[in-house]
Amino acid sequence: MRITFQLLDVSYELVGREPRILMLSRLRDGRRVTICYDGFRPYFYVLASELERVAREIRALSKSSSPIVSVEEVNRFYYGKPARALKVTTLVPASVREYREEVKEIPGVEEVLEADIRFSMRFLIDFNLYPMRWYSAEVEEIKNPYGTDAAFLVKSPIEEEQSLANVDPLEGLKVLAFDIEVYNEQRSPDPKRDPVIMIGLMTHPEGELKVLEAEGSDRQLIARFVEEVKAYNPDIIVGYNQNNFDWPYLLERSRLLGVKLSVGRGGEEPQSGAYGHFSVPGRLNVDLLDFAVGIGEVKVKSLDEVADYLGVMPKEKRVLLEWWQIGEYWKDKAKREILREYLKHDVISTMGLALKFLPFGAQMSQISGLPLDQVMSASTGHRLEWRLMREAFKRGELVPNREEKDEESYEGAIVLEPKPGIHVDVAVLDFASMYPNIMVKYNVGPDTKAEEGDVYVAPEVGHKFRKEPPGFLKSAIERFLRWRKEIRKAMEGLPKDSPEYRLLDERQKAIKILANASYGYLGWTSARWYCRECAEAVTAWGRSLIKTAIAKARELGIEVIYGDTDSLFVRNSDRVAQLVSYVERELGFDIKVDKVYRKVFFTEAKKRYVGLTVDGKIDVVGFEAVRGDWSELAKETQTAVAEIVLKTGSVEKAVEYVKEVARKVKEGKVSLEKLVIWKTITRRLTEYKAEQAHVAAAKLMVRQGIRVEPGTKVGYVITKGAGPLFTRAKPYFMASWEEIDREYYVEKQIIPAAMRILGYFGVKESQLVPRRTLKDFM
Repeated sequence: MRITFQLLDVSYELVGREPRILMLSRLRDGRRVTICYDGFRPYFYVLASELERVAREIRALSKSSSPIVSVEEVNRFYYGKPARALKVTTLVPASVREYREEVKEIPGVEEVLEADIRFSMRFLIDFNLYPMRWYSAEVEEIKNPYGTDAAFLVKSPIEEEQSLANVDPLEGLKVLAFDIEVYNEQRSPDPKRDPVIMIGLMTHPEGELKVLEAEGSDRQLIARFVEEVKAYNPDIIVGYNQNNFDWPYLLERSRLLGVKLSVGRGGEEPQSGAYGHFSVPGRLNVDLLDFAVGIGEVKVKSLDEVADYLGVMPKEKRVLLEWWQIGEYWKDKAKREILREYLKHDVISTMGLALKFLPFGAQMSQISGLPLDQVMSASTGHRLEWRLMREAFKRGELVPNREEKDEESYEGAIVLEPKPGIHVDVAVLDFASMYPNIMVKYNVGPDTKAEEGDVYVAPEVGHKFRKEPPGFLKSAIERFLRWRKEIRKAMEGLPKDSPEYRLLDERQKAIKILANASYGYLGWTSARWYCRECAEAVTAWGRSLIKTAIAKARELGIEVIYGDTDSLFVRNSDRVAQLVSYVERELGFDIKVDKVYRKVFFTEAKKRYVGLTVDGKIDVVGFEAVRGDWSELAKETQTAVAEIVLKTGSVEKAVEYVKEVARKVKEGKVSLEKLVIWKTITRRLTEYKAEQAHVAAAKLMVRQGIRVEPGTKVGYVITKGAGPLFTRAKPYFMASWEEIDREYYVEKQIIPAAMRILGYFGVKESQLVPRRTLKDFM
C-alpha cells in the first residue's frame, strides 16, 4: 500500500547487527507511525595514494562485530578538484569511528572523510529528506514495538509530496508545555537533596492547564507527571531552559527515588543529544530558550522578560516571584495559592512563546534539514553547514572534517565617519543580502579558489576565484536568494493576517538567516569549509561596492551622512531613485530604501546614533540604551531623552525630564528592579584578578549556597558606603531600598547616560542635578 506521511524525526536501531532507520511520522489521517527503512549502511571516504594497496589493507581490518562489507573506488570532488577516493562501507554505525582511527594509521592514507556524520542524518542527506516535510512511499505494515499507532517498512523510493509544501507543518500536532518548581531555602536547588514540589502542564490545541503538587515524597509527583505525558501523548514537548535544568533535575531526582522518567513514546527516558539538547524518543523536545537567545533587544533572557517583550504575558499582569522565594511560598500554606498562580503563569507563558517560536523553527527545520528539536539548539553556522552538506552530496563534493583552527584577523566592512548633529529627512539605503550576493556574483567559495585562468580578482587583497563552473556554495546561496524572492512575491497578494502569509513569512525569514550566515560561516574557524581568504575577499568587494555607491551619490549631488557595512544614510531627495537605479543597473546589486528618518542624531562616534522614523518610532544604536552594563533606569532615561529631543526639538524639556527622574531616585520612588545592573560571569570566579562589582556580587551569592559558573548572569545593585564600587555591590535580591546608594545612580548612571546625547547640545552635568528641597535636609 502507499502512504503519505510527514517526517518528524529520525533515529535508528540495530536489528541483530544490522541498522534499521526509524522515521517518526504522522499520516494524513492523524495516526502517529514509525516508518522503517532497511538496507542503508554506514560509510566513510578515504583519500590515499596507491588506492588498490590501501583498499586491501582496509579490507584486512574487517571485524566480525561489524564487517567491512565493501571498499570501492569512486570519483568525487574535494575542494572543487577531481578526487579518486575509497568508499568504505560497514554494518554497525558506531564502528565507523573505530575504523576511522585504524585507517588513519595505514601508510599512504591522506585523509579519512565523513566518518563524523551521524548515521541518521547521513540517511536524510543521502535520500534528500527534510524533517517537517510530507512524503509518500509504498510500504508494508510490520510488527510495532515503537509505541506509535503503527509501523511500516518502506518498499519503494520515497517521494516528496509537493502538493503539501504549503500546508502548515505544525497544524494538528499536539504540544505539551511543562515547568517544574523545586523546593530550596535560598540556595541553588540540588536534586540529591531538594524535592520537586510542583509541575505545571499545558496542552495545545486544547489549552488545558494543570498543576501537579507533591504530597509527601516527590516520587509520586514525578510518576504522575510521567502518566500525564503518556496520557496526552504529545508530538512536541516545550519548556524554557529545560535542557539545562528541568530534564537533568528530573532525571537525577527520579533515579534517586527509584522511579523511571519514561516520557518517551515507547517508554524511554530523555537522553542527552546533539548540541546540548535532550532527546525524548518518539517526541520532539524543544527548549524555547534557544529561540529567545536571538532576541538582542532583551538583555535578561528570563521567561517573564521574554514573554513580556513579545506580548505573550505582560509582567504587570502576572505573579512575579524570585527563585529564592519558592521555598518560603511552599512552606506557608497561606501563600501556596500565589505559588500556584506563579507556576500557571510560567506555563502559560511557555506555551505562548511556543506558539510564537515554533512556526519559525518548523520552517528552519524544513530548510536546514535538522529535526525541530535540534534546529534551534544548533548554532546558525551548524544549521547552514547541514544544508551545505546536502548540496555537497548532490554534487559529489566530499565534506571536509571539522578541525579547530586559530583565529586569523582580516579587514572587515567599511564604516564611515558620521557627520555629527541632527539631520532631517534621512533615507537609509540598504544593500539587500550584500555579502551573499557578492559571493554569488564572484563565485566565492573554498572550492573555487584559483591561482590563474579566467578568474575574478578581489580588490585590495588580490584573492582569485574561478568564473566557471559555479562552486557548490554559490549554487546553494543562489537557491536561497531565488527561493526567498519567489516567496516574497507570493506573499504580496496575501492578507498579512492570513495563515498562508504567516507561514510564508516564517519561511522567508529562515531562508534569509541561512543565506546571510554564509559569509560569517566562511570566517568561522570551526566550520568544515572554513576559508579566511574567501571571507577577506567578500569584505574587500563589499568595501569597494560601498565606495563606488558613495562616489556616485556625490556625483548626483546627494549628501552622504553615514555608511556602515551594507547601508548608506543619505539626505532624502528625488535623486535617491537615480542612485538606486545606478546600483541595480550598473553594479548589479539590489538596493532599496529601508527606512526614512524624520530626524536622526549622530555623535562623532561610529555606530552610534538615534533616529526618529517617519512612523514615530525611536531607533537607538550604540548608546548605553542597548548595552548590558547599565541599569534599566539609565537606559529608559536615555531613550526618553532622545525621543524628547527628536520629537519636540526642546533640549530644555529633556533636561527637566532628567531632573525629574533623578528626583524620583533620590526620593525612593523608583522600583528597585530598574536599578539592577546585569553582567555575565565569563570565567571561574577564582580566575578574576581585578576586583569587579559583578564578581563581588557573585561571591556573595556563592556564600549563600547559590551556584555561579561561567555563563551565569549576575544582577547587582550598588549600596551606600565609602569604599570602592566592588565593596558596595550586592545581589539585587539581597538588598533593600534603604541600602541603595541613590547618589551613585543619579551621578554615575542617569546623568552620564543622558549626557551622551545632551552634551552635544551644550548641556552641562550641573544642569541635570535636581534642585535640593527641604526634604533633602531633613
